[in-house]
Amino acid sequence: MRKRVIAGNWKMHMTCAQARDFMAAFLPLITDLPDDRTVVLAPPFTAVSTMAELAAGSCVEISSQNVHWQPKGAFTAEISAEMLLEHKVRYSIVGHSEPRKYFSESDEQINHRARAAQSHGLIPIVCVGESDEQRERGEAERVIRRQIEQGLEGLDPNNLVVAYEPIWAIGTGKTCESPEANRICGLIRSWVGATDLVVQYGGSVKPENIDELMSMSDIDGVLVGGASLKPEGFARIANYQDS
Repeated sequence: MRKRVIAGNWKMHMTCAQARDFMAAFLPLITDLPDDRTVVLAPPFTAVSTMAELAAGSCVEISSQNVHWQPKGAFTAEISAEMLLEHKVRYSIVGHSEPRKYFSESDEQINHRARAAQSHGLIPIVCVGESDEQRERGEAERVIRRQIEQGLEGLDPNNLVVAYEPIWAIGTGKTCESPEANRICGLIRSWVGATDLVVQYGGSVKPENIDELMSMSDIDGVLVGGASLKPEGFARIANYQDS
């Protein structure tokens, strides 16, 4: 059975003090979490060390929001896998639509980041997804398949999470209908050719729709944005109810 991975991406939110307040409220709410799932939180880089300290001994794993493909060098504002491992980071998000959009990240760069993460023992969470315009033109499958083929080249599917995040559903309040999200997640797994590949859905995930999403056959978890900033709401997501 594939592991369920419930991940929260804090983006550019949360100071260290706010992270402490969050964890003080959140951890008591997930003490009875079923062992079929893993909870992952991706704080901003400034709070990684604090979060690692707070998560020690709990069921929460820490993720970075990116990772560079070089071990060191003149790469201003970047961070290496070695630096992350020093702070007990276990996962690394790569290929999120925001770096793709705002910093013109290519599938080739994303692949370099993911391969570097794996080579150092990190588990990359590789994000893929189409824009509203691409979906309207009937290009969603072609776009996602290209992202998969180029972004996942040379990766070990047994040490990998893929997050299907339709760009039009991120932070918009619009959620991809569960059957359609499930269909795309199933296609991603078939394109990779690995039956045990963990595939998440991300895009306006909230406590109100988590149970339905997680009842789908090919959705193995979620990558949550805004709803992961509220401890009670994210705890409800982590404690989703099996149908």
